[in-house]
Amino acid sequence: MTGTAGRTIILYMRNTIKIIKSYTIDPELDEYVAATKGKESASERVNELLRLAMIQEQNDKLESEAAAFFSVQQKDRKDELAFQKAALHTFERD
Repeated sequence: MTGTAGRTIILYMRNTIKIIKSYTIDPELDEYVAATKGKESASERVNELLRLAMIQEQNDKLESEAAAFFSVQQKDRKDELAFQKAALHTFERD
């Protein structure tokens, strides 16, 4: 197989091959996974929990970035209002 079809199959297979890793899991986490996995495998449940944790971590990061961004804007806005007030005071004087 050559050409676009061959490359598509290779890319598809690369994404569908499972990567086997070895991690140590605390016993209480293992018990939780076993108790909540239902009909899916323990690996699928762990992957689901890790995806949820990853999304939560990303959301927390975005939330803190947004808070930092808006706090800077508030400070800049206070400075801007002070400048406007001084400018109006200058115009009133003239």
